[in-house]
Amino acid sequence: MASSNSIYHLATLLFFCFIHFSFSELVQEQPLVLKYHNGPLLKGKITVNLIWYGKFTPIQRSIIVDFINSLSSDKATRPSTSSWWKTTEKYKGGASNLVVGQQVLLENYPLGKTLKNPHLPALAGKFNGLSAINIILTAKDVAVEGFCMRCGAHGSIRVGRGPVRGTYIWVGNSETQCPGQCAWPFHQPIYGPQTPPLVAPNGDVGVDGMIINLATLLANTVTNPYNNGYFQGPSNAPLEAVSACTGIFGSGSYPGYPGKVLVDKSSGASYNANGVNGRKYLLPAMWDPQSSTCKTLV
Repeated sequence: MASSNSIYHLATLLFFCFIHFSFSELVQEQPLVLKYHNGPLLKGKITVNLIWYGKFTPIQRSIIVDFINSLSSDKATRPSTSSWWKTTEKYKGGASNLVVGQQVLLENYPLGKTLKNPHLPALAGKFNGLSAINIILTAKDVAVEGFCMRCGAHGSIRVGRGPVRGTYIWVGNSETQCPGQCAWPFHQPIYGPQTPPLVAPNGDVGVDGMIINLATLLANTVTNPYNNGYFQGPSNAPLEAVSACTGIFGSGSYPGYPGKVLVDKSSGASYNANGVNGRKYLLPAMWDPQSSTCKTLV
């Protein structure tokens, strides 16, 4: 016969199991929902102008230009960069078709090698076109205020004297500054589980990391260009189309593990998207408004 003491312990254990189960049921993760705040989105034909600040090799520039051209091209085999971008069509207003416009090379560091936040919209103002995204890409030896705490940013600038605003993006090459934060999963993470890094699909940890951050910011820009589009949380620190899905690249991902992705048999490089000119890229998950989930390509 069981003693009263053991029965007490068993009852206590069952009680706490019940409480834990009930609490777990109550705090089940809620579906991620990016609310639409009724502002304009960037739709239709959008010109992408590039400002290269610092020294980039021709190969580095071609990796990034090919990526942008891949977003609105149907020439690549699936899973393709364009099929990833098509998720943005599910946000109100239809397709956002990106076309590379003008490029300027600022290899002589006209504002120095340390940029403050006000320098970014000033550089973006070199192009004043409407329906455009001006992208500032900073080289690996350029320090930008707040870099490493963030891997890039997007914002808007006034065009002319009227109320019309253009948009801009800044992305930095983190190869020598903070690859563990801004080029993961192609570099060991600074914090968390130390899983082996993936092999960068274009053989350049810094630039392949820039692709991840540029993809994130392009999707965030067209779906929330003026801070009144799609986002969750406070407007000064919003979770946006891709930043809401940070760290997810393939199925089965969890913190520290990017998920199951494709591997190129010849190079051993990891990727999940085919681009133009035979390029391969690793792209982050994007929030799908139809399913309210972070959607991956593979």
